[in-house]
Amino acid sequence: MAGVKLLDAVTAQKAIGILKMEYPNAKEILNFSNPLEMMVAIILAARSKDETVNACTSEIFKRYRTAKDYASAKPEEILKHIHGILFAGNKVKSIIDACKVLEQKYNGKVPNDMEKLMELPGIGRKSANTILINAFGVAEGIPVDTHVVRVSYRLGLTESQKPDEIEQDLMKSIDKKDWGKISYVIKFHGKAICKAPAPICSRCLLQSLCPKNGVTKQS
Repeated sequence: MAGVKLLDAVTAQKAIGILKMEYPNAKEILNFSNPLEMMVAIILAARSKDETVNACTSEIFKRYRTAKDYASAKPEEILKHIHGILFAGNKVKSIIDACKVLEQKYNGKVPNDMEKLMELPGIGRKSANTILINAFGVAEGIPVDTHVVRVSYRLGLTESQKPDEIEQDLMKSIDKKDWGKISYVIKFHGKAICKAPAPICSRCLLQSLCPKNGVTKQS
């Protein structure tokens, strides 16, 4: 893309190292205790705040413990416990339909496989990556949310603003051992410093390295 400045490989690794040191405790914020809860939480989380999802799932997880519980539930029963979630009706339908698939094809268990996960209603590649990393400890890729899109582009780790292309760029420039962690490190930086619409560049440890792609206003 014209006008976009990319970091060279050495500088990119330096920037990633700085972020890892700044956010050593960065991790998934959604609450869950097993793969099924992770799947339900990640479906609800699309375009909704993690904290809002956690407030809802604290009650939902008490009432629905197996895929069969969700698969046999009526949407309105689950919706009673959902507040402040965008597109709640569609998401609940996806949860019920996904759990029906789990019952029919996987003995009620969430599969530990990218392709199988992406066949489930409500699960795209970002969600599948998130489930694999957090519920199974498997990093086949890097989850790319809105924070990762924004920070990766501004920082010059990619010249794209499309999640799938950004994931491929990050996978090329970041050691595989860091794939499971880097999304959260970048996300925490996006929330704390590299905010939308205006980053707080004056407080950023990457200020001397960052090309500030697309930044028109800063503080």
